[in-house]
Amino acid sequence: MRVDELDYELPPALIAQRPLERRDASRLLVLERASGEFQNSAFLQLPQLLRGDELVVFNNARVIPARLFGKRAGVHSQRPARKTVREHLTGNVEVFLTRKREGNTWEALVRPGRKLQVGERVTFGDGELEAEIVSRGELGIRGVHFASLNHLSVEENLERLGHVPLPPYIDRPDEANDRQRYQTLFARQAGAVAAPTAGLHFSSEILDRLKQRGCEFCEVTLDVGLGTFQPVHTETLEAHKIHAEAYEITEEAAEKIRKAKQESRPILAVGTTVVRTLEDAAQRAVAAGKGNWLLAGRAEAEIFILPGHTFRLVDKLLTNFHLPKSTLLALVSAFAGREHVLAAYQHAVKLRYRFYSYGDCMLIR
Repeated sequence: MRVDELDYELPPALIAQRPLERRDASRLLVLERASGEFQNSAFLQLPQLLRGDELVVFNNARVIPARLFGKRAGVHSQRPARKTVREHLTGNVEVFLTRKREGNTWEALVRPGRKLQVGERVTFGDGELEAEIVSRGELGIRGVHFASLNHLSVEENLERLGHVPLPPYIDRPDEANDRQRYQTLFARQAGAVAAPTAGLHFSSEILDRLKQRGCEFCEVTLDVGLGTFQPVHTETLEAHKIHAEAYEITEEAAEKIRKAKQESRPILAVGTTVVRTLEDAAQRAVAAGKGNWLLAGRAEAEIFILPGHTFRLVDKLLTNFHLPKSTLLALVSAFAGREHVLAAYQHAVKLRYRFYSYGDCMLIR
């Protein structure tokens, strides 16, 4: 499939730069998956727009303050004593955490990357946190090892000194309010560097009303990575290398999902991250010869969902609006049909819906 088949025109003014005052105040565009018909609604109407017996699946990943701003502090020599060579000690450095390895070592994007070699150190705050570049990888990725130089742990210092990793299309520095609003109410498992944004709309009131309506909930964890914003540079989607993201499905959650499928109750995925988690786990079950719908446990989601994909678990999808020519727009088009999705997007542009992470949302049923 050609990437330009997923293009659409979006006025920059429609890209939401800040959240609404209320989480649940967003507009909701309802798209019928089979017919392509759509209607305007409000997120507050979500409970009434469902059958009432859905299993609603959330991603409980918690966004970490993944952007760090520090100062260059010299390089270590290669001698056993590892004395610090005092050179190139000027200049600001940005470290963007992308993925945790073991212990206090992370994969990160570092700027200015070309000037920061293996062995160089960066200090943050007033010197209470230090990082050393320990390896170089593909696409500018560095291995960065952190050490705490005060009484706090590395995790505590990262939480205190880091900034909210707002997406690149939000053209402003992060603010105090983002610490709370760029997290879902059910964010529990730290590790994501981008929010599962479809979950941002849910308030306690909406959750209570969904329960009263008869819906059941369960949670999975997918650590949303920086690759979610990775542009497609190839002419075709098939030639693009999709990013891998770590996920976990507990046995309790897997059993709820199996039970819902056995009872023919619809599974509503809250966000493309949930779709990717469930469909990858279902694909692994098929590959392993298991007839139990999906595999529980930890894994890496490497699935690339393109038009033509057969969805094994997800029946309905709540999702925000996605970037043109993106892998996430390809996923939504696979679920509801490219023509249907693009027609709905054109309608949303015409009616000036708010787009992207802090924007409005769609219910595809």
